[in-house]
Amino acid sequence: MRELDGHPEFCAVNTATFGFQTPIHETIEAVAAAGFGGIAPWRREVEGQNIKNIGQHIRDAGLKITSYCRSTYIPATTRGQFGRNIEDNCRALNDAAELGASSFMVVAGSMPEGSKDISGARSQVAEGLALLCDHARSLGVKISIEPLHPVYALDRSCINLLSQALDLCNVIDAQNLGVCIDAYHTWWDPQLAQDVKRAGQQNRIFGYHVSDWLSPTTDILNDRGMMGDGIIDLKSVRSMVEAAGFVGLIEAEIFSSGNWWKRPILETLQVLRQRFASVV
Repeated sequence: MRELDGHPEFCAVNTATFGFQTPIHETIEAVAAAGFGGIAPWRREVEGQNIKNIGQHIRDAGLKITSYCRSTYIPATTRGQFGRNIEDNCRALNDAAELGASSFMVVAGSMPEGSKDISGARSQVAEGLALLCDHARSLGVKISIEPLHPVYALDRSCINLLSQALDLCNVIDAQNLGVCIDAYHTWWDPQLAQDVKRAGQQNRIFGYHVSDWLSPTTDILNDRGMMGDGIIDLKSVRSMVEAAGFVGLIEAEIFSSGNWWKRPILETLQVLRQRFASVV
């Protein structure tokens, strides 16, 4: 494994970690000043602004853009709405290309309101991803599928296993389609080691995210822990991912409305550096 102590440049910060407290330009400067190597901005911070200038600001600050977050959910009740979801994601892919992001992060979505057809939702995700890959290819953008913990299967994502995401990649058979392995969502999976190895063999690992699972957790979505505060064996997961060939930036993404989102950004960045060096 790579030595992270003394090498914050191997690490990136997803801007959701700060709870969107400050304008994106201030966040860029803070992340760069803390010595990190990359940043992952969200659409809510970028859309409607001069995207080209934001991308240039990030590069001028010496940062890489590890990913652009995230997709509009794909499944829909009607074909018309499905088409609009695809169009919205295509616009986001255009922005990802203009930013110069390494990949566009897909959180697939699941059953539309009132539906009980999760198989149908998965079929729509497969169809939608194939369409998005065609558009992304024309832009030179990679798409990362992020499988989410099964607790989110109702609404946020019907893709809940790394194996499912890899199977989708194989069915769609696009070189610009891969996976983001998030320790928070995958640490529990008994097949994780073999599927990480498979992802590496297929050159599908486009990203790796870290945070921690708190015990007890108070909110399924917004109570993620700072690395080292929970129960995930983060060094073990990183060992798998790097043994599979991943050499990209390791990205912290911490949704924490009751704790870290209430803290000053500079404090969070200081703790992130310490935890990357010691527990990740």
